[in-house]
Amino acid sequence: MCDDRAARFLRETPLWKLQAPTLGLKAAEGIELWLKLEHLQVSGSFKARGMMNRLLAHDIPASGVVVASGGNAGIATAAAARALGVRCEVFLPGVSPEAKRARLRALGAEVVVVGEQYADALAACLARQRETGALLTHAYDQSEVVAGAGTLGREIEQQGGLPDSVLVSVGGGGLIGGLAAWFEQRSRVVALEPERAPTLFRARQAGEPVDVEVGGVAADSLGARRIGAIAWEITQRQVRDALLLSDEAIRAAQLWLWKELKLAVEPAAALPLAALQTGAYVPRAGEKVCLVICGANVDPASLA
Repeated sequence: MCDDRAARFLRETPLWKLQAPTLGLKAAEGIELWLKLEHLQVSGSFKARGMMNRLLAHDIPASGVVVASGGNAGIATAAAARALGVRCEVFLPGVSPEAKRARLRALGAEVVVVGEQYADALAACLARQRETGALLTHAYDQSEVVAGAGTLGREIEQQGGLPDSVLVSVGGGGLIGGLAAWFEQRSRVVALEPERAPTLFRARQAGEPVDVEVGGVAADSLGARRIGAIAWEITQRQVRDALLLSDEAIRAAQLWLWKELKLAVEPAAALPLAALQTGAYVPRAGEKVCLVICGANVDPASLA
């Protein structure tokens, strides 16, 4: 993204370097943990990068833009649309929390709640796009969206150098697709998914993307029913590990980040810490591990 409008819209988010004991971890000697605080991004998540990139790549019709989302992609699209002065319509599933709906309305988006899961909202969104001719912004499976997410990898490397490993949450796969494409195995990119929303894990078992049942504490942001085609192709070449984490571990990590570091993040952002706390991922001695803290669109009351 070289457009000046993107530079004015996006933030360079902090990279916080900590030793393992600071995160309450007993780890091998010399482990360095990097927290990429992308939850401080415009719109509260990494999604702002891809959504603005998508909008800037196209002439936007009078009918504006339309997107289906569990919340974060919609918020990012609405924020980008407001910055560009265009209309935005967002389709949400019933699982989306009221805090995200309120944020969308505050950004001036037209909000439509339909069905229970992301796939229901996507079907309604696609029908609406055919009706109005609006520019469709997909939450994770468009080349501009994945490329925009990849700028996060570039920023990490510019700020801290090359990490040995990058732990990243996976829903539809836009973020891991962008990061894996950027790092190209120069760093080990590790996919983390909830046990109750294992799109990449199940695709690997089946040998191709398949629909899965989704639910659990992170379903509002990691609730895609199927891994995206772009992410599937990239991760087949660039990502070795796809790990699963329980809702209990995710929730414990989310609360730890709030209580100990005062980082108010959504469950999806807590998977990297959960992977370390549970031992699902065990760094080797001297490893530099980057934890992508991907989103903060959370109801503060849920952190009590």
